Amino acid sequence: MASYQKYSTKQGQKWLFKIDSGTNPQTGKRKTTTRRGFKTKKEAQTSAVKLEQELENGLLIDFNNLTYHDIFNQWFSDHARTIKNSTKKTITSKFKIHILPRFGKLKMKDITKAYCQKMINEIADNIASVNDIKIQANQVFKYALKMDIIMRNPMEHVSIPKQQKEILSEGDDSQQRNYWSKGEIKQFLEITEKEVSIRDHVLFHLFIYTGARKGELLAISWDDIDFEASSIRFGKTLFQTNGEFLLQTPKTKASKRLISLDSKSLNLLRKLRIHQKEEKLSNLINIENNKFVFTREDGSPLRSSYLNEKLAMLAKKHKLHKITIHGFRHTHASLLFEAGATIKEVQERLGHSDIHTTMNIYTHVTDYLKEQTATKFQKYMEQL
Repeated sequence: MASYQKYSTKQGQKWLFKIDSGTNPQTGKRKTTTRRGFKTKKEAQTSAVKLEQELENGLLIDFNNLTYHDIFNQWFSDHARTIKNSTKKTITSKFKIHILPRFGKLKMKDITKAYCQKMINEIADNIASVNDIKIQANQVFKYALKMDIIMRNPMEHVSIPKQQKEILSEGDDSQQRNYWSKGEIKQFLEITEKEVSIRDHVLFHLFIYTGARKGELLAISWDDIDFEASSIRFGKTLFQTNGEFLLQTPKTKASKRLISLDSKSLNLLRKLRIHQKEEKLSNLINIENNKFVFTREDGSPLRSSYLNEKLAMLAKKHKLHKITIHGFRHTHASLLFEAGATIKEVQERLGHSDIHTTMNIYTHVTDYLKEQTATKFQKYMEQL
């Protein structure tokens, strides 16, 4: 029978259990298995019952021979039940490309701190998001530690090496800026008005004027737009996997939001709706199958990557500073600050659940604001 115990950690109170797991064939002594890290006693009891059943059925595995891939499979089978399909796809991709090729075949007991540091250094030489790769790889080690498969976590004290872009001179931000100035925005929208379809022009315009995420804008239907109240509602996101389009709930509660629309955006949306109705009459678009505002000619949703490709093509053709689709969100926030919006207003409009996200990412993004600070100080001093 299992025994249970509460203990303290830096993260608060946790539970562990101990259970007699039989006789060690080499020493003849009884073995005790301890598993820890459970948030509640009930969670520990559930795990203990499962382990007892494995012992009774002879299913207990020899931990010494378990590979990283074995533990990944165990961890992900549980973790996948708690996350969205889009997150599953992202995590699976990171493990498949970066983590499992380096750790998968190794036995857990043989993986050292030195090896983990070497692998993180290697990954850092190739991609910028190395910290996220480390976090994901560490999830498996933490699970193994919790299950007493390993006694220490070799990834725990691994450091992230400084990347070259982090040690550039202070004035060299050309490789880091992922937003456009007001002038660059004006130039870009003049280009899209002339060179792309009305659908794409309206889409790019809304990215800039709403700060919405890509999945949020691609998921809106005409019912989400209230022309009388001058507003748009974001309450879902479009996700594509294995050629299938799925709607899912937003990342956080704050992502469900109703925001105001300016008259220019509303007028563009009216033109797009009229254009779609005209195309339906000309049988150029299948409106019957159309659940969304922005679709392909057959009424199916736009590919997420289509927008990235279109933006990259236009930036290259007109020699614009390169940004990502997410850079429009940064741009919207920076221009809101320039217009005098408060941190709270920007947080609510962008759907950030934590105000620190808004402060950390956007309060320093434009040179204009830095210049305004000096100007305000000068005007104040001149009043003395």
